[in-house]
Amino acid sequence: MKFHHRAVPIVLAAVLIDSIGFGIVLPVLPKLIQTLTHESLPDVTRMGTYMLTAFSLAQFVAAPVLGSLGDSVGRRPVLLFSMLAFAADYAFQAAAPTIAWLFVGRVIAGIAGATYGPANAVLADVTPPEKRGEVFGLMGAAFGVGFVLGPALGGLLSFLGPRAPFAAAAALALLNAAWIFFLLPETMKAETRRPFEWRKANLFGAFEPLRHAGQAKWLLAAAFLWQFAHMVYPATWAYWAEIALHWDERMIAGSLAASGAAMALAQMLVTGRAIKRWGEERTVVIGMLAGGLAFLAYVFARETWMIFTIIVLAALQGLVFPSMNALLSKLTDASHQGALMGGMQSLSSIAWILSPLAMGQALAGGAEHGFTGGNFALAAVLVFVALLLVALKVVPRVHAVEAEAQPAG
Repeated sequence: MKFHHRAVPIVLAAVLIDSIGFGIVLPVLPKLIQTLTHESLPDVTRMGTYMLTAFSLAQFVAAPVLGSLGDSVGRRPVLLFSMLAFAADYAFQAAAPTIAWLFVGRVIAGIAGATYGPANAVLADVTPPEKRGEVFGLMGAAFGVGFVLGPALGGLLSFLGPRAPFAAAAALALLNAAWIFFLLPETMKAETRRPFEWRKANLFGAFEPLRHAGQAKWLLAAAFLWQFAHMVYPATWAYWAEIALHWDERMIAGSLAASGAAMALAQMLVTGRAIKRWGEERTVVIGMLAGGLAFLAYVFARETWMIFTIIVLAALQGLVFPSMNALLSKLTDASHQGALMGGMQSLSSIAWILSPLAMGQALAGGAEHGFTGGNFALAAVLVFVALLLVALKVVPRVHAVEAEAQPAG
C-alpha cells in the first residue's frame, strides 16, 4: 500500500524491532539461564517463566503510562526513549554476570517494549480515517513477522554463544532509535496535548469496558482461556523442547519460526475463506479443536518429524482470534464494540502475566516426576473448556441474536 506519511514505515519498523527483540532471545534463554545458575532444567524452566511473567507485568503497568505521556509530551519523545532504553537494556542483558541482572533486564525490556499505545497513536495521527483499518492491520503484520524472524535470527546467532542474540537486539534497537531521531517528525499537534495525570494512566481503567460485556461475557471468558492456553508457546516451548526432545538452540529457533510462519499463512490464506464458508462460530470451533488436538499431540510426540507435522495442524489455531473478534461485534451493540475490544486486550494481558507461572510449573513439576508434557496437557484442558463454552453458551446466543435481527414476517 502507499504510505500517506513518512512516519508510518518508521513506526512499523519500531514495532517490528520490538517483536524481533522479544523473539530473538527465546531460543537461547534456557542455555543462558543454565550457564548463569548451573541449575537443573526444571528449575531453569521456572526461572525463565518467572522472567516472562515479570516482563509481561512490567509491560502491562507501563503501557498506560507511556500512552498518557505520548498525549502529554508528544509521540516522538516517548518512542525515542523506548528505543534507546530498549538498546541499552539488551546490551545490559548481553553482559549480565548473574541471574539477578538478567531478571532486572527482562523487567526493563517489558517497560521499554510497551510502545504499542504511542505507536498506534502515531498511525491514527497521520492516517485518514478510511485508511486506518488497513494501516492497523500492518501493525499486526509487523508484530507477526517479527515473531517469525526473531527466533530464526536467535538460532543463527546462537553459534556465537547465548549472549549474541541480546547484543543483536540492542544493535537493532539503536539503529531504529537513530531512524526515529533523524527522520520521525512529531505527529501530535500542540493544541491537542494535555497535561500528564497519573489517574488517567491508571491500568485498572482498562477493565472498565468489561462491565458492558452483556451477551458477550461467555465469549470473553472463552477468549481468556484460549489466550491463557496459547501462551504455552512463548512461555515454555524452548524449555520443553530441551527437556522432552533434547533439542539445541538451532532446532528450537527453527521450530518457533516454522510455527509462527504456519499460523501467519493460515490467517492470511484460510481464515477469510473459512468464515465465508462456515461462519464465524463454526470457524472458532474448528480452530479451537485443532489447537486442543495439537496440544494433546505435543504431550506424546518425541520425534522431530512428529513435531513439524503437528505444527501444520496447529496452524489452524490462527483461525480463532479473527473469528472471535467478528463474533464480538455480533454480540455487542455498536456503542461498546471498540471499548470491549480493548477489554479483550486487557484480559489477554492478564493471561500473559499469569499463564507463564502456570505453564512453567506444569512443565517443571511434571518433568521432575517423569512426565514431560505437563504444560501442553494443561493447555489442552483449558482449550477444551473454552471450546465447551463456545459450543454451549456462545453459539446458541449468536444464533438467537441473528434470529432477532431477521425482519418479521
